[in-house]
Amino acid sequence: MPDPIDRRVMLKMGGAAAGLVLSARAADAQQLPPPSDVDRGRVENGKVVFPEWRGDADPKSAPPPAPMPPEQRVGFAIVALGRLSLEEILPAFAECQKAKVTALVSGSPEKLRTVAAQYGIGPDHCYDYADFDRIRDDPSVKAVYIVLPNGMHREYTERAARAGKHVLCEKPMATSAKDARAMVAACDTAGVKLMIAYRIQYEPYNQRARRFVQDGTFGRLVAASMTNTQTVAPDGAKQWRHKRVQSGGGSLPDIGLYCINTARFLTAQEPVEVVAHQYSPPGDPRYAEVEETVAFTLRFPGETFVQCLTSYGARDNKAQTLNFARATLEMPKAYQYRGQQMYIAQNQGELDERQQVNIPPKNQFAAEIDHMADCILADRKPRTPGEEGVQDHVIMEAIYESARTGKPVKLAAVPGKDAFRGPMPPAQA
Repeated sequence: MPDPIDRRVMLKMGGAAAGLVLSARAADAQQLPPPSDVDRGRVENGKVVFPEWRGDADPKSAPPPAPMPPEQRVGFAIVALGRLSLEEILPAFAECQKAKVTALVSGSPEKLRTVAAQYGIGPDHCYDYADFDRIRDDPSVKAVYIVLPNGMHREYTERAARAGKHVLCEKPMATSAKDARAMVAACDTAGVKLMIAYRIQYEPYNQRARRFVQDGTFGRLVAASMTNTQTVAPDGAKQWRHKRVQSGGGSLPDIGLYCINTARFLTAQEPVEVVAHQYSPPGDPRYAEVEETVAFTLRFPGETFVQCLTSYGARDNKAQTLNFARATLEMPKAYQYRGQQMYIAQNQGELDERQQVNIPPKNQFAAEIDHMADCILADRKPRTPGEEGVQDHVIMEAIYESARTGKPVKLAAVPGKDAFRGPMPPAQA
């Protein structure tokens, strides 16, 4: 805001008059009360905290971020600079509190130089795929985040493990259960951690839905429906996702996997049977090697049924509905990167109400990256380790088998809850 007293006016007034004005200002300032504890806050355990200032009728504000000093954060190398890395993962590090980007890997020299300059990564920390193994000598890198095509996940997980680096790998974990198991074995042998980037398990709305299921808030979960669809451009056949050797399949491992993993996450159980159907438009080059659409049902212990649909041929829809004994829970944007919503319909006295649940948003990528960093710092097993990814491949292979034969496929019973997961992050336990 501009100063109401012009400096030139003060000079014309002379030193004495100007002194009177400044003295009056100083006197006014001295009369201001000091800031209260509510405004000033306090420091506890290295964090700034503020007393609550909102009334009971209002939602409470979140505490201020408390990031670790940059030199204490876990350094990550981002392996591959495609759309996901540039549009979501690299920007997410700005919201991370325990992780930082310290190296980049790309097969495109021009893109590598450009992105390195944007994020302040020096040339000594830039690698191409041929010299990737030099990363073992880079002390700034504690972990790698693999964002390559699915068919390259195993190779670069094994190379990273041999280099002594922890691995955060995008989903699907590989192109087969066999390769996924080999990745787990390689990391176990090297003594490094392996985590699969199932961002939905770190997203607040899906975490709240899981608590409703696990706590029995609305009674038994009878059934659920999960849909993940999107369309592909006419020249989509050029994409690596439409080459089986690189992708391992079509819509099922790419986007249908969200339905499978989220169903397992919400129920904390493993399916005991799958039934599936598959379709691809005849003569369409986009589906010469991979499928367009898969519809499948997962049957869980206790006779909970989850109906799933995934397709590259239907308009973008990433919704799930949970049918409880006493309520219906709708999440129209369940698997999107942002913008999640939740609605609960239930009987309240004499009224049949549908209410929206509002939860503070959180960057899913930042949350999962920070979880991996925390597991490295505290030497804990990740919530979504390699074994979690292996199980999804076992289920997908059963889905493909059912679609091929037209018959249900039974899966080996897995007792207990969260059989393949590590402990919940401390803040969510």
